[in-house]
Amino acid sequence: MFVCQNCKNSFSITSEDTDFYKKIGVPPPTFCWLCRAQRRMAFRNERMLYKRKSDFSGKEIFSMYAPASTTVAAGESDSGYKVYEKEVWVSDQWDPLQYGKKYDFSRPFFEQFNELLHEVPLKNLNVVNGVRSDYSNNFTEPKNCYLCFNGNKSEDCMYSHGLTQCSDCVDVSHLSKCESCYESFWLTGCSRNVGCENCENSFNLWFCKNCVGCSDCVGCVGLRKKQYYIFNRPYSKEEYQGKFKELNLGSWESYQKIKTQAEELHLNFPNKFIDGLNNARVSGNYVDHSKNVHDSFFVREGENLKFCQYLQELPGCKDCYDWSVWGDNGQLMYECHACGLGTQNVRFSLFVQEDSHDIEYSMICSGSHHLFGCVGLRKKEYCIFNTQYRKEEWEALVPKIREHMNAMPYIDKAGCIYKYGEFFPAELAPVAYEESMAQEYFPLNEEEIKKNGYVWRDFGNRNYTPTLTFEKIPDNITDVPDSITDEVISCAHAGKKCGQLCVSAFRITVDELTFHKKLGIPLPRMCHNCRTFERLKRRTGLQLFERRCECAGSVSNNGLYTNTVVHSHGENQCATRFETAYGPDPNSAESSREARRKEILYCEECYHAEVA
Repeated sequence: MFVCQNCKNSFSITSEDTDFYKKIGVPPPTFCWLCRAQRRMAFRNERMLYKRKSDFSGKEIFSMYAPASTTVAAGESDSGYKVYEKEVWVSDQWDPLQYGKKYDFSRPFFEQFNELLHEVPLKNLNVVNGVRSDYSNNFTEPKNCYLCFNGNKSEDCMYSHGLTQCSDCVDVSHLSKCESCYESFWLTGCSRNVGCENCENSFNLWFCKNCVGCSDCVGCVGLRKKQYYIFNRPYSKEEYQGKFKELNLGSWESYQKIKTQAEELHLNFPNKFIDGLNNARVSGNYVDHSKNVHDSFFVREGENLKFCQYLQELPGCKDCYDWSVWGDNGQLMYECHACGLGTQNVRFSLFVQEDSHDIEYSMICSGSHHLFGCVGLRKKEYCIFNTQYRKEEWEALVPKIREHMNAMPYIDKAGCIYKYGEFFPAELAPVAYEESMAQEYFPLNEEEIKKNGYVWRDFGNRNYTPTLTFEKIPDNITDVPDSITDEVISCAHAGKKCGQLCVSAFRITVDELTFHKKLGIPLPRMCHNCRTFERLKRRTGLQLFERRCECAGSVSNNGLYTNTVVHSHGENQCATRFETAYGPDPNSAESSREARRKEILYCEECYHAEVA
């Protein structure tokens, strides 16, 4: 057993883990896998955009990096970063090698790298081949996308993230190959689904969960190849159409009522201990069409992965550890974040992309190979700290730098020691902790952020002046006038300190209004950030818990669900135990280990007996 430097909890390293570390030539980690994930995620601004001036042209641009005046790192003023507009950054109008430095063996590596990071201009947005998608970020090939983040090859989408090959979707998260979906989460191959979760190859579903091959259903759960169902009750086509019309789902009041009823029904039906389909030997959650993937989350078509998150882009990845975000045909990646598009053998790096390989401790590099400690290089090879070397020189110097990192390690403000084999210290992140992905999974308050040396930012008052309060939006979408696109609408969370990066007010765009009228759904009452965080309350965290199947014979343990068939264990309690991301209910008044979330959890065998 090992003790994590950061959280001080013990963690194990298996023989398979050791084999992987030896294969890629790195030492075993000194942080547990959850703390490693937190550290990587602290470098990612997932959805905040700022107006600032380009350090190249002086014109006003949108950037994921805030102006320096708003940033405070561990109680001290940050000197800021240079930022160029993407069109300039990818051009030949500047040379990143002009910032090159010789390695200084009298100072720690990370101290020197931090200086380089402040000197080399950064790309304002991480968008590859975007078309009319100026307000999106961390995206490959977006087309006509507005405020969309973390995705690839999608078009005509708005206010969404985690998109893979989707079109015409609004307010959705983690969808693959879907079209015309709204307010949904973790869907694959779906069309015109509204308010749905964990469904595949289904269309015209409303508020459904864990349904496969279904169509024309409302409020259903656990169905397979069904049509014309409402709250899991079958109807004829004519009956369904009449009932559906009576539901009046274009009304905000009716929409919320049916949504609540569906959520109550979902809690009375068993969930499989892991959300995913067509897998073999997997653990974690939200894993589809994968094999030999462990302790990983939001993975599609992965193979031989461990401790990975958000590898949703297709084609899938294989033989990787500790990789957070992106993917797209990557191999032999370790301790990386936001890397992808054919990357191989990349370690301890951030925003390395586009067929790059054999890279360590580098940021925002593309189309390159054999880099160590570089920032902003494009189509370069054999560089260290943005200085060009001959192949023989590079191969001789890199091992010496690794040895020096061990002999003179960097020590962060929390006292953690960083030798060769650790990702960048989170206190070096160019984004604030509370705007990062880390805050979503590992929330900290201002005092904790500063104590741990992370970057803290005071967002201040946005000073928007609403022209319409959210209560004044017409109840039914059919009654909404086109003039609503001229209004500034107050967010329902404004002034409530919701902790969801609330922007206090929002607009309805012309395209958004057209979408809502086409699907017959009411307009939202919250800003896009609050809508995202509310939607993501459905997902589990990253921690896994040991639990037992809650099938107690003919009923679930809580008595809310009665099995439809006799299971292999008969009237006895199912003895199967498993690891699951569905852990203890944080709102439960019970203090014992048996305090659970509200979902009923079944093992694989018991669950499939009920949904067959």
